[in-house]
Amino acid sequence: MLLVYGFLVSFLFLFYVKWKLTYWKRRALFQLEPEFFFGNTRHEVLGSAPKFEVFLERYRYLKSLNQKHGGMYAFVDPWYIPIEHNIIKNILQNDFAHFESHGMYHHPKDIVSMNLFNIEGEAWRELRVKLTPSFSSMKIKTMFQTLLDKYVILERLIDSYSSSDQPMNIKEITRRFTSDVIGSCGFGVESNSMEHPDNDFTKTAMDFLYAGLFKFFLIETFPAWLLANLGMRMNGRKTTKFFMDFMTGTIQYREKNNLSRSDFLQLLLEMKSNKDMTDNEIIAQCFLFFIAGFETSSITSMFAMFELAQNEKIQNKLREEIRSVLKKHGNLCYEAVMEMDYLDKVVNETLRKFPPGAVIPRRCTKTYKVPGTEVVIEKGTRVIIPVWGLHRDPEFYPNPEEFNPENFSTENKAKRPDIAYIPFGEGPRMCIGLRFGVLQTKLALIALLRNFKHTLNSRTKTPIEIDPEAIFVLNIKGDVWLNVSKV
Repeated sequence: MLLVYGFLVSFLFLFYVKWKLTYWKRRALFQLEPEFFFGNTRHEVLGSAPKFEVFLERYRYLKSLNQKHGGMYAFVDPWYIPIEHNIIKNILQNDFAHFESHGMYHHPKDIVSMNLFNIEGEAWRELRVKLTPSFSSMKIKTMFQTLLDKYVILERLIDSYSSSDQPMNIKEITRRFTSDVIGSCGFGVESNSMEHPDNDFTKTAMDFLYAGLFKFFLIETFPAWLLANLGMRMNGRKTTKFFMDFMTGTIQYREKNNLSRSDFLQLLLEMKSNKDMTDNEIIAQCFLFFIAGFETSSITSMFAMFELAQNEKIQNKLREEIRSVLKKHGNLCYEAVMEMDYLDKVVNETLRKFPPGAVIPRRCTKTYKVPGTEVVIEKGTRVIIPVWGLHRDPEFYPNPEEFNPENFSTENKAKRPDIAYIPFGEGPRMCIGLRFGVLQTKLALIALLRNFKHTLNSRTKTPIEIDPEAIFVLNIKGDVWLNVSKV
């Protein structure tokens, strides 16, 4: 009898899984052919292929079949992939009320997870309103001197490589620069990682960014209340404890000594004094500022230098602009950076070719009928916006594999829909810190290029490979080494 029950349970389980994997077919939507148990995510789960590269190929495959959208499965969980740019625009902008959530894990028991990126509903709306003024151009301008102090140290570090005739690991250098910038502009902490690479700040960020693929898919698959009550901490217990202890001590020290600085933490403490923010909310938002600002800006700088080191003409043109504008202003100031039009094009083109957020997650918060189709997306369904697919689509960018800053000339931008370029997302949940991120990337490039020429060192493996262990931010496998010389 036990054998019969076992057979019956196995049969019912197999039937259930098979039935779940026809979810999209039953809704008349083209679906990527799933595998038993894994659905369409075996390669990502096992780490045999980079998550972001897989989604790029899914976009290209669906586009080649003239599909406006398609369905896939994470294990047996149905995910929706929009392809047609108008559908994507509706999801991110026009019909945002149906897709307000990122669908990311968050729970009050996991304090640092309760940040602006993760939370949803009314709590998100209220927090977004509170934080938006903190990232205005005026507020960022007040931090410029702090950024400039780090710029000077970075330029000195580059000069040391030039003098020693040793190749420079640009991946490591840009991480150390952004770690110092975030520490100082975020919390008034001098981590000094450009002088001392093995600091706790940088280590903490790397622990989070490489948290493990299996944990990521647990978070994607199971409800937050279950994981939190089982002791799950999205960023790991060690990382969470380090940051909680660090921020609690910093807040208490400032309040006890009545200290004030021109940084992000100070803006949050002012909200706290007006009863608009709690200590736990402050810690969660500071964690987001730390993580979001650390790797996104550093890898954008790295990818830009990787491309410029192989494109001498573009590198020289950018250097000429930097020198010309600085000569006009007499010094490096906020206004001078804003005036560098070609620098802006280079950064935009880097973000097109290598967007840090190569996919944007959404979760349907209200059942939605896709306009012009019979497809209905049910409440709770995961939606994946294939950013990298849009950015590498020849319909919008001729020769998309080529690094061409002129893709962002006024004339060329007018030829394509705005939604074809969304490195920071779009709509009400667009990245709140994009101005700050772009500014620190531009300062890094000015320091690297103003007085130095760069070429690709033979230690750099080409063609580059995308790192299959990079979960949250697009990155390469291995390092990028550059030869540096003064000009």
